[in-house]
Amino acid sequence: MHKNREERQYITYRSPFDPCPPLPCRTYVVPVNQYVVFQPADLPQFSPAEALKHGTLWPALYSPYESR
Repeated sequence: MHKNREERQYITYRSPFDPCPPLPCRTYVVPVNQYVVFQPADLPQFSPAEALKHGTLWPALYSPYESR
């Protein structure tokens, strides 16, 4: 599995009475915009066509969706 800066993981709780043990760890995605609290000056931008393709104007906020 590809690891990126937006993906986090945690260890699930395992009950002693659970007949089927759960997966050892689960993952979730933290949106990239949680890291950028304000828009810095001179932030690089995609071209208009690329921005429509990626869904954002700024490469720093682009996070590709990876299907499992």
